[in-house]
Amino acid sequence: MTGTATSRPVGREPYRVTLGRLQAAQKQAARSAPAYSRFVNRRLGRHLAAWAYGARLTPDQVTGLSALATFTGVALLAVLQPGVVQALAVTACLVLGYALDSADGQLARLTGTGSSAGEWLDHVVDAVKIVTLPVALLVGMHLHGWADPAWSAVPLLHVVAGSVLFFAMILTEQLRRAHGVRSTAAQGGRAPWLRSLLVVPTDYGVLCLSFLLLAVPDAFLVVYAVLVACTALFTAAAAVKWYGEMRTLSRNADV
Repeated sequence: MTGTATSRPVGREPYRVTLGRLQAAQKQAARSAPAYSRFVNRRLGRHLAAWAYGARLTPDQVTGLSALATFTGVALLAVLQPGVVQALAVTACLVLGYALDSADGQLARLTGTGSSAGEWLDHVVDAVKIVTLPVALLVGMHLHGWADPAWSAVPLLHVVAGSVLFFAMILTEQLRRAHGVRSTAAQGGRAPWLRSLLVVPTDYGVLCLSFLLLAVPDAFLVVYAVLVACTALFTAAAAVKWYGEMRTLSRNADV
């Protein structure tokens, strides 16, 4: 969460005014951003950031609220039986947590209070949820016995693919910065609709919405398996691409 806007005292102002200033203060979305994250979650986050600004919350406090909502959903995924109640509760918590995850950065840029500590906290919370979400699903599947043991392979693959993708993505951005290469979010241009739609199966927001299908467990397992398979394939393809990019950066640095 790095702030670029001019810092100004938090005060009471019309909600619409805050929304307008938030929109003007935001960085461009990455060209590779999936459709839900780009067009839905950022907008939800903007409204929550405007609320947080009026409530005089700090970006780190918003990150804390995001963690609270997300890990409540994670806990409910493990302890509740599949059904309508679990589906609605888990999805609501995860969607809210994801929107707040966008709101903390937007608030930081609006108020000019972004910091390395805030960025660190945000990424650590993300790293924890990436691991605990499929683990909680696996625990719930075994605790309540609602899926054949063979399905355990899917959340286990999810843990590996999600963790590797997140780490590789963060490391790639850091190495780009070290070589003076702008991040994909700073390279300008609009994200092509086709690209945004093609990567939708890897979108964390779509994963959150998929838990609505816990009301029909068999349907959820199929959809979840497809999302995890797409994430694993995307991770493998991205790893090859990023490794090649790092080799090029290394060669250029030696010239």
